[in-house]
Amino acid sequence: MLIIMKNRSIGSAAIQGISSKDVVGEQFTSFQKTEPDEKAFLDAYSQAVTTAAAKISPSVVNIDVRQVARKAQSGEHSHEVRGSGSGFVLTPDGFILTNSHVVHGAQRIDVVLTDGGRYDAELIGDDPDTDLAVLRISAPSLIPASLGDSQRAKVGQLVIAIGNPYGFQCTVTTGVISALGRSLRSTSGRLIDNLIQTDAALNPGNSGGPLVTWRGDVIGVNTAVILPAQGLCFAIAIDTAKFVASRLIRDGKIRRGYIGVAGQNITLPRRVIRFHKIPIETGIFVISVEPNSPAQRAGLQEGDVLLAYDGHPTPSIDALHKLLTEARVGVASPLAILRGVERRILNIIAEESSHQSP
Repeated sequence: MLIIMKNRSIGSAAIQGISSKDVVGEQFTSFQKTEPDEKAFLDAYSQAVTTAAAKISPSVVNIDVRQVARKAQSGEHSHEVRGSGSGFVLTPDGFILTNSHVVHGAQRIDVVLTDGGRYDAELIGDDPDTDLAVLRISAPSLIPASLGDSQRAKVGQLVIAIGNPYGFQCTVTTGVISALGRSLRSTSGRLIDNLIQTDAALNPGNSGGPLVTWRGDVIGVNTAVILPAQGLCFAIAIDTAKFVASRLIRDGKIRRGYIGVAGQNITLPRRVIRFHKIPIETGIFVISVEPNSPAQRAGLQEGDVLLAYDGHPTPSIDALHKLLTEARVGVASPLAILRGVERRILNIIAEESSHQSP
């Protein structure tokens, strides 16, 4: 009776003539059935990848680029150099997003669709600072990619990279997001911020292709590989790409500020930091000031140290680059500097940048 009171299920089974051993066996079998099914997981993973690839593949294009290379020695003839990359359709009316380094300086750009159709492409806008460019073709029945939200991306999330490495169309690789918020220096010298790091295998021909979720939504634009390493691949966040692409389509370029200085990062003396109560430990040492530039007109001199621009600290050249946005073009802003051990405030008006220096 004591056993029955403690375990009613076994006791009831015993009363009905069923042994407790049989009941325990049934419970164990039931537990086994609830264990994770490895085959089901693999089938679900495979289904997710194939579904995403089927959704995004019609939007992925191959970009064939031709450039004229000239020999350094006089008298030698120039020759044509060909390259290739990837891209994807942004809009049904023919706008295509790719990397700047794929199309920069090209004399001729052809876009090849998944159905084999080849079309002449017009370069709408090119922004080396973010390594993004927009092309346009005139082709029927284009299928635009579904753009996701890179702010919702998470480390460990499944991602799929699709592109045309070495001319092999719609090659699919998979991996996970290894890290978020990475920075990488572009060909122009500026830092590209908020990059997505992934271990999905990328090759040079993948440049400009989409990085998508298992739903087939684009969350990044594949841009770079660290060649000596394994599994260090980067994509530009789609939120950055949306902003840049919209400006390139509207204006053909991205407007940024320019003040006309060349500098290097230095560590500030501790005594100066304490005396002036400077909130940063590093600044920008001015190596040179360009003639007839905003910096020269503001009175900036070689040897000055930049501390802050428009109230924002400038501990590095990259920090200054981030502050020199379109919003500050033509606007008078205070520039905090150190001249010797004296702290001064200059008034500076940034101009629109037409080259790479700040």
